[in-house]
Amino acid sequence: MRNSGVPAAAVVVVIAALAGGLLGRSVGARGAGATADRVTERYRMFSAALAAVERDFVVETASDDLVYGAIDGMLRTLDPHSSFLEPQAYARMRERQEGVYYGLGLSIVVVNDDITVTNLFEDTPAYRAGIRRGDVIAIIKGKSAKGWTSEQAVKELRGARGTSVEISIRRLDQLIPLTVGRDEINITTVRTAFMIAPGTGYIRLQDFSETTDRELGAALTKLRGEGLQRLVLDLRDNPGGPLEQAIAVSNRFLKRGQMIVYTRGRVQNSDEDYLALEQGDTTTPLVVLVNRSSASASEIVAGAMQDHDRAIVAGEATFGKALVQSVFRISNGAGLALTTGRYYTPSGRMIQRPWDGTFDEYLNYSQRDQVETREHAAGELKYTDAGRKVYGGGGIEPDHFKLGPVEGFNPTRFSRMLLARGFFVGFAESFTGEGDTRPAAAPAAKHKVARGFEVTPVILAEFADYIAAQRVKVDTAALEADAAFISAMIHYDVDLDLFGVEEARRNLSKVDPQAQFALTFFDEAHRLIASGARTAKAGKTP
Repeated sequence: MRNSGVPAAAVVVVIAALAGGLLGRSVGARGAGATADRVTERYRMFSAALAAVERDFVVETASDDLVYGAIDGMLRTLDPHSSFLEPQAYARMRERQEGVYYGLGLSIVVVNDDITVTNLFEDTPAYRAGIRRGDVIAIIKGKSAKGWTSEQAVKELRGARGTSVEISIRRLDQLIPLTVGRDEINITTVRTAFMIAPGTGYIRLQDFSETTDRELGAALTKLRGEGLQRLVLDLRDNPGGPLEQAIAVSNRFLKRGQMIVYTRGRVQNSDEDYLALEQGDTTTPLVVLVNRSSASASEIVAGAMQDHDRAIVAGEATFGKALVQSVFRISNGAGLALTTGRYYTPSGRMIQRPWDGTFDEYLNYSQRDQVETREHAAGELKYTDAGRKVYGGGGIEPDHFKLGPVEGFNPTRFSRMLLARGFFVGFAESFTGEGDTRPAAAPAAKHKVARGFEVTPVILAEFADYIAAQRVKVDTAALEADAAFISAMIHYDVDLDLFGVEEARRNLSKVDPQAQFALTFFDEAHRLIASGARTAKAGKTP
């Protein structure tokens, strides 16, 4: 696959609404003379203002905070994706893109002054110890972690491979002491790969990192060994990542020489066409699932599949992020992401959505309701290889629309609130797996369940009582209307805690309306492949 090398000054990045990724490309210097004079003049102006604040402001202020704030404010005037990365944020971005670090294998946030676990990676020290989402890390190295920042906690929890850390977690009002070893943590982006139906594979690509193409290759090899004849590639809620990985993933399903994406910008060397350099699998019928939170690199993949008539795209209109950032590493480990170009799908679509002056409407796009029909007035009409109409100006529009922003469902606002506030995760704490011998297996769990358990009416009633106990006014009508969604989320979160992500996703896929919707389009996907072969035979390939 294409690799543009290691940059000297900056790297080009495709950054989604909430995350980013890297593609190597050097950014050269331009315009010495008059430009340098203007920069010097403005630098003097900024230095004078900074000196005045440091000298005369009513309270002493840290210089780093002032400079960081000034850079951040400058970039925020440009567009929704140009941003300043403080050293810790820059390090986290690189860690996410590299897909590896040393620690326990969990993610944390501060909730009500408590260090709270929000996610765990399978086959890591934290997972093997039985730590669960929603657990509060109450004590670290013998000290109360109440009131700590997440940065303080991360500093104490991480360390060299082979060392360990003493912690105590709080769950169901019990304190559980643990000694957890540290190890290399690999952050996988292909979270699940299994046969969703006889002959039909399902791959969930949750994110993009520098290991994604390798992970996808392994997943495809596994499914082919299980009799793969058709494939669902699930890109829902995928925020994007490295451009080179989007290209590599697309190349796995395209013919050598086909356009995948091209970029255009103002600076030198920003214009580049990215073609499939290898012959991919062009015969397996493919359905790509997307939703309103599929952005950036995931839109590149979906757009390439759609424009070349390689796959049926199903779900919702995607986020619409087609700006390319260059990430500059500046002094003291900080960085800045600056928009330097736009990317276009093979048919010539520019899918970037417009934004308002405050960016609020733009950044909150995934929280707004969608409708099945879209206005094309602002989107330029283009055509796929086989002559199908596609439009620019606001994300990738699916070939077949199915509303389902929350794990394939479209629940009421009340049930969405329950999910956002972690009530399903909290309720899952009352379950433990039969025979679970991990050190932190819930000692006070109310339910012991095995794989394939059933969410019974009794469990649903207990969930309603659990909500009421959290001082939330129960919307009985919403619970009844969303019974299928609520049952699915309870099952999913219990599975995730006790039996792993593949078991959780496998069971969810059986009731996920969008996933089941996708399974109905393989005949059409097969016809697309046949039409592409006829188009190529007629000499009409681009």
